[in-house]
Amino acid sequence: MDTSRFSLEGKCALITGGSRGIGRACALAFADAGANVAVSGRKLPGLEEVVSDIEAKGGKGFAVAAHVAKFNDSKMLVDKVMEKFGRIDILMNNAGTNPYNGFLLDAEEWAWDTTMNVNLKGPFMLSQLVARIMKEKGGGNIINTSSTGGMRAGGLSIYSVTKAALIMLTQCMAREWGQYGIRVNAIAPGVIETRLSEALWKDPAVGEAAAKRTALGFIGVPDDVVGAVLFLASNASRYITGTTIVMDGGALVGSPASAGSE
Repeated sequence: MDTSRFSLEGKCALITGGSRGIGRACALAFADAGANVAVSGRKLPGLEEVVSDIEAKGGKGFAVAAHVAKFNDSKMLVDKVMEKFGRIDILMNNAGTNPYNGFLLDAEEWAWDTTMNVNLKGPFMLSQLVARIMKEKGGGNIINTSSTGGMRAGGLSIYSVTKAALIMLTQCMAREWGQYGIRVNAIAPGVIETRLSEALWKDPAVGEAAAKRTALGFIGVPDDVVGAVLFLASNASRYITGTTIVMDGGALVGSPASAGSE
C-alpha cells in the first residue's frame, strides 16, 4: 500500500478546541503528517503551548483566540489563518461544551442556547466560511467532532441533541458540497479521558463502571482518536464523505457477553 496517501504535506489544517484533549492530539498528529496547523480556542495561553509543541517537532503552528459561537470571531479566525498560511485544506470542528447535565424537564433557556450555539451553530458558521474558500481552491476536508451521545438517548440531554444534529449537519454538508470536491465526515467518540468528559471517568468508581460498559473493557484517551481523524483528513479516505466513525471501545454494542450467554 502507498502510505504517502496519509501524508498532509503542503496542507493547512484548522482545528477548533485545539488547546487540549482530542484537539491537541490531532493538531500534533497533523503536524507530524506534514501539515501547517492553526489551533483555535477561547484562551490563548493553552493554544500557544500547542504551537510550541508543534514547532519543537519541526512543524509550523499558529494560535488564534476565538469564540466559535460568534460569527465575527469565526470570520476573524478564517481571515487570520488565510493571512498566515494562504489556504485552509482541512477544518476540524472540535470545540464543544456541555454546561448542563440535568434533566430536560428542568433545563433553562440559557442551557439550550449556550450548548446549541457552541456545538451546532459554531460548526455550521465556520464550515460555511471555510467551504467557500475550499470551493474556490478545488476542495478540502471538514471533520466534525460529534459523540456517541448523539446516537443513543442517555443522560446528557441537550448535549446529545446537539451532537445528533451535528451528525445530520455533516450529512447535509457532504451532500451539498461534494460537487466542489469538499468531503465532510464526523467522528463520534465515546468516553475519552478529556476535561470535557471528566464527570464520566475521573472518579475511579465511575470510570471503572464506564469501562465495563465497553466491549474492549477500557476508556479511551485522545491518542486513540488520532488514527481515524488522520485517515479522514488525508487522501486515504478520498471516496468517503457523509459518514460518522464511531470510536467508543464498543460501548454501543455493549459489554462482553459472559461465556455461554447469548
